[in-house]
Amino acid sequence: IGVALGVKGTGRGPFESATVRIGTSGKISVYTGAAPMGQGTHTMLAQVVAEQLGGDMANIEVVAGDTGPIPRGMGGFGSRQTITAGSSAHLAAIEVKEKALKVAAHMLEAAEQDLEIEGREIRVKGVPDMRVSLAQVANAVAGTPGYALPGGITPGMEATKNFLTDPLAYCYGCHVCEVEVDAETGGVAFLNYVIVHDSGVLINPMIVLGQIQGGVAHGIGNALFEWMGYDDDAQPVTTNFGEYLLPSAPELPNFDIAFLESPSPLNPLGVKRVGEGSTVPAAAA
Repeated sequence: IGVALGVKGTGRGPFESATVRIGTSGKISVYTGAAPMGQGTHTMLAQVVAEQLGGDMANIEVVAGDTGPIPRGMGGFGSRQTITAGSSAHLAAIEVKEKALKVAAHMLEAAEQDLEIEGREIRVKGVPDMRVSLAQVANAVAGTPGYALPGGITPGMEATKNFLTDPLAYCYGCHVCEVEVDAETGGVAFLNYVIVHDSGVLINPMIVLGQIQGGVAHGIGNALFEWMGYDDDAQPVTTNFGEYLLPSAPELPNFDIAFLESPSPLNPLGVKRVGEGSTVPAAAA
């Protein structure tokens, strides 16, 4: 039985950019300099923005890594995307929400605090017939010749934010691994593998679960499978995946994973990293 504790500093800054825009069709666009590599960045950003702007993820398009709509981006590394890009999108969505409610209040002749965004509409709470669509609100500030903007409102329904961060948000985890070793062959069989992990607030628990499983697989591969071998002339002998072994599904155990959510005080979402943290204690356990 092996027990290991791991801590990983992540969310490296100094910033990541995000623009949130409600178009005249009512479609919400999110542009970010973050670079998705299969870790669920599109889904995460859509969830973060939907939380503020109606909850309809199907109405949100995420565009990442395109210098056309957004000029700056630092890329994908250091388990940083949710902390940096997610926080920027969160702050931008809040600003767009405040502006949308202000414009809708003018159009509906209602108080801003009496309004809510539900789906693709802004409506008066408790009075469902008093409503305007996000498309109507965006069109009201899109600039139509001969029509004045609502008082004190600037053109367009968008905001760009660069969440700045210097200190790292540290995640941590405890891994307990029970193995059985064949003394004659050296074969290792997994009996149990239990993880308690803290990534702060979980935006999407299923994505977090998958990243933890993948991270542990890397750690197990490092401990039991992967080996750079050389002959007496220093020539590599592990030159393909038949010789340099990586763990695959049949070799890995079931992981019993539980979460401890302690929100980070270092960003507005309270999140910590996921991707690399579960690799840290796996090999040691």
